[in-house]
Amino acid sequence: MSHIVQIQTQVKDAAAVRAACQRLFLPAPVQGKTELFSGEVEGLAVQLPDWAYPVVADLATGQVKFDNYSGAWGDQKHLDALLQAYAVEKAKIEARRRGHSVTEQTLADGSIKLVIQVGGGA
Repeated sequence: MSHIVQIQTQVKDAAAVRAACQRLFLPAPVQGKTELFSGEVEGLAVQLPDWAYPVVADLATGQVKFDNYSGAWGDQKHLDALLQAYAVEKAKIEARRRGHSVTEQTLADGSIKLVIQVGGGA
């Protein structure tokens, strides 16, 4: 039986953020206070390619804070890719934690299909 699931991403797992950064060949995220244009925020900071300011995830709330000045200081596609990679990595971590196997396929439109085999070895 197939189930299609749509995920609204809240960023709450540091391990999944690190895995997403590795997947996208980004620098490792850094925990702490970070200066954005609008002021100082605290959380897990990820520097995206060609972004003036990092993206900062508040792991307690799941909120992602950033200043990209409507794209002038950073292309939205990089943030979208990070959130997609985070969602994929988080789903894989949770599935494997429960003893399920996971296969992944990147589709022609750039979306990612995960197949989780319940009860399969990871």
